[in-house]
Amino acid sequence: MSIQRTLQKCMEDWKQISNLDFCLLQEDNSVFVTTCQKRLPSLNKLADFRSDPALCIANSTYCLYKILDRDELLYILIVWGSSENASTIGELAVCQIRSLIEAYSEKNDKNAFMQKLLLGSYNEVEAFNKAKKLHVSSTCQRAVFLVETKQTGDEHALTMIRNIFSARTHDFITSVDDKGIIIVRELVSTETYANLEATAHMLVDMLGSEAMTQAWVSYSNVADSLKELANAYKEAKMALEIGKIFYSEKNVFGYRNLGIGRLIYQLPVEICEMFIEEIFNGESLDAIDGETLNIIRTFFENNLNLSETSRQLYVHRNTLVYRFEKIQKKFGLDLRTFEDAMTFKLAMLVSGYLRYTN
Repeated sequence: MSIQRTLQKCMEDWKQISNLDFCLLQEDNSVFVTTCQKRLPSLNKLADFRSDPALCIANSTYCLYKILDRDELLYILIVWGSSENASTIGELAVCQIRSLIEAYSEKNDKNAFMQKLLLGSYNEVEAFNKAKKLHVSSTCQRAVFLVETKQTGDEHALTMIRNIFSARTHDFITSVDDKGIIIVRELVSTETYANLEATAHMLVDMLGSEAMTQAWVSYSNVADSLKELANAYKEAKMALEIGKIFYSEKNVFGYRNLGIGRLIYQLPVEICEMFIEEIFNGESLDAIDGETLNIIRTFFENNLNLSETSRQLYVHRNTLVYRFEKIQKKFGLDLRTFEDAMTFKLAMLVSGYLRYTN
């Protein structure tokens, strides 16, 4: 919740309790929050109050208070009323507003610190000193989750994720661009990678059922200290990118579970193109029709078991054999043998990577 909405709710509560009206003015005398539409003091009176060393002045209609932060004037609070009760409530309101602003400022400072930390903007000493100042633990274990939704900059998804982790006060939820939501999660000693995987699946399921949006979630290896978080963020980014290229049927990608996709991702494009040309004799995967590709994928998922593939696809076994013989005739690969099946599987993954890079 923004500081403006928080202050508005507080003032409405104060009005309900005290039957007084409140208004907070910004530096240019524009209304920041208010509980009424009463006429404001004249610009001259407000200017005189700003230049006056007094922190409060009152007349028969209203009281004016200065809201300061480190001797800097942030706002002017107006409390309409002339009784002693109004003066006391005004002073209490000033204390409450200052506390809210201080808490909000600290939260923003922590958020900015974490963003810069993830981007590698601090050296080890700077990170340690800044964390100590902001009361952020520099030694506990953390993991970085990266959430991407179908809609870029999805505010509803961000709000929902904040609500999910609202009870976890040491977690950070932020973003460094419009493409994804970053969760820096503090871990306890008993948590394992299985727990991280379960958390990622929970986020996908919750966003799908509650926010009605498709989501992809990646997570890093465990970072043992603050200085490792920048690398953990890179791991989460790489996991999301590799996962969406090579494992498009999945929604959760752990950096330590990227398999052969991680190897292909780091190969030069020229090597990949040479490999595809060698396997497909100058053609590409697009030369195979969609139905045949679906049969091949199902065949691989069933560990090269023709009978199980036939049963799942409701296709006669002889039809599958005919399709595979056509592939063998065209590319010289018999997918019913392990070595040729492995070669074709690699070619499918490399083709997906080349399609992504182009």
